[in-house]
Amino acid sequence: MAKYICEMCGYIYDPENGDPDSGVEAGTSFEDIPDEWVCPICGVGKDQFKKMD
Repeated sequence: MAKYICEMCGYIYDPENGDPDSGVEAGTSFEDIPDEWVCPICGVGKDQFKKMD
């Protein structure tokens, strides 16, 4: 599964870790995160993330 980076603050969403503080379990792909999820660092939405190469 691909990692995604926040274009605003540089936070990297790693699906292996998920975002447990926001209720996103480890193993959750970025596409499967709820649309209302926001970056845990700066608070922007999923549309501000891009797939890492």
